[in-house]
Amino acid sequence: MTRDSRLVALSLLFWGLGEGLYFYFQPLYMAQLGAGPIQIGSIIGLAAAAMAAAHIPAGYLADRLGRKRLLIAGWALGAAGATLMFLAGTLTWFAAGFVVYQLTSFIFAPLYSYLTESRGKQTVERTFTAVSAVYNVGAVLAPILGGWIAQRLGLRAIYGFSAAGFWISTALIALIGAQPVQEAESRLRYSALLRNNHYLGFMALVFFAFFAMYVGLPLAPNFLHEVRGLSLQQIGLLGSITSTGLILGNWLLGKRPPRRGFMIAQALVGLHMFFLWRGSGMLWYGLAFLGRSGFNLAHTLSNAQVGRVVAPAEMGVAFGLSETGIAVAQVLAPVLAGVLFERETILPLQVSLGLIALSIALTWRFAPRRDLHTEIAFPLPTGESRTVRKTFRKRI
Repeated sequence: MTRDSRLVALSLLFWGLGEGLYFYFQPLYMAQLGAGPIQIGSIIGLAAAAMAAAHIPAGYLADRLGRKRLLIAGWALGAAGATLMFLAGTLTWFAAGFVVYQLTSFIFAPLYSYLTESRGKQTVERTFTAVSAVYNVGAVLAPILGGWIAQRLGLRAIYGFSAAGFWISTALIALIGAQPVQEAESRLRYSALLRNNHYLGFMALVFFAFFAMYVGLPLAPNFLHEVRGLSLQQIGLLGSITSTGLILGNWLLGKRPPRRGFMIAQALVGLHMFFLWRGSGMLWYGLAFLGRSGFNLAHTLSNAQVGRVVAPAEMGVAFGLSETGIAVAQVLAPVLAGVLFERETILPLQVSLGLIALSIALTWRFAPRRDLHTEIAFPLPTGESRTVRKTFRKRI
């Protein structure tokens, strides 16, 4: 790893610690504040909608103004949102803090762009998965600690500790080096991207895959707590198992072609749904939450494929479009999950499992093969095609 990649990873270590403290208890705390299943799904969907609206503008600004500025702004906004969630005493103010926190997700486009440019000799997928693994080192013990804090001090207290971790992370991200803004002719900066059929088709596939996986995820903690009778500490332990799975998964799948890894990640989420549905006891639930790591792995590996088919000058918007598709899926899926959960608590898991099976089949059939990612999918000026194409191949 380069110096800047190491700083990003260290910052994400503290972010993972902060987010891991509360992440798996979020729907339980909303229920404690008086939200029903449909309200919980709607709040999660609203937060994802705010997140979806920010990705493309953030990618555009990263291409035009520089990635470091966007990263610092996003980190600080997320820390402020977590602070508001801690201070909030009502569902309305908590939802507002949650929406503000989720806006920080706009950093994905500039972050992936930044890492692609700062990776040195590492491959794109190896850099992404390595940094993601460091994030999850912080998230391994955090859910157990969060469950312990919640049992003794209440669920609200964990948000205070989370906010502290986020502010430390923000201070670290401010130390990274700036990257030069990539220049490009205006006629080539984004018009080629919007004519890239391989890229746009893959974006449609990514949307469906993440919708399929996310239907069964938002209310899984409520299912375990209300239906299976698990304690907060037990749910925290399961969250730590997920983070452990992410570390192992990033290490293993980072060595494989990203298309194949994307399919494996979806299959892991399918196992999560199946084991929660048919399993009984902590052994089966532990295996289920090991499989849950596939959702985050799929996120990383889908973006690793994006990084192979776009030029540096349009990378921010390309990642922004990718993140927007994922975010829109996370807007719609929780609402459906809430409706299904209210009808029958097991339905979100069953519906998600069926959709994932279809998504894997579509990925196998339509996702670009590795060799397609070594070709430029946008036109180049006459006389420059061979030189630029040769240079870009070396970069990927």
